Amino acid sequence: MARMWPIDGIVGENGAFYFRYDHAAHVMQRHYAKTAQERAADRKRLDELRTHILSQVPGAGIAADQAYRDADLAIDFCEDVPALSGSDIERVVALFEAAGATAKVSSIHINGWFGGYDTLSITRTLMRDCFRMDIEAARGSFVFAGDSPNDAPMFAFFPNSVGVANVANFAGQLEAEPTYITRQRSGDGFTEVADFLLA
Repeated sequence: MARMWPIDGIVGENGAFYFRYDHAAHVMQRHYAKTAQERAADRKRLDELRTHILSQVPGAGIAADQAYRDADLAIDFCEDVPALSGSDIERVVALFEAAGATAKVSSIHINGWFGGYDTLSITRTLMRDCFRMDIEAARGSFVFAGDSPNDAPMFAFFPNSVGVANVANFAGQLEAEPTYITRQRSGDGFTEVADFLLA
């Protein structure tokens, strides 16, 4: 995405990294919240946790894109598997947390990782390193759009935060609510935000 899409940078895996492609120099800038050695150690622990979670929660799956993830484990609870119950989702979160991992529920996955970072912390780093911007001072000029509990740090920080309509699925579960909610769900909700801004 960072290389091919018309975007200036990307924050991935709940704040594990940012990537930014320098088109003039043809160089990918990669910045991780943790060192390569730390990520390798985390991957070993996550692989063990993967086996444990799948044995403890029948019906849970591994996200189809797991092979392309650097720093987290994504448990599928409704994308390519029959939807798990709320209690099963809570059980997966509890298993992550019992192992010392951070766990956040998104609209289709439960993501677990080792580390205290989140999307907001690496966004601060991206904006400082690549754009020389202090987002504390400039946060009113940003619009953030999200859809689930893992977006709560961004909802809390940016006054112009938007939840696409399916964020309502998590009513009462968000540590911070978005300021605005779209009429449409998922990608259509994001298109609604983009159309509003362009207009």
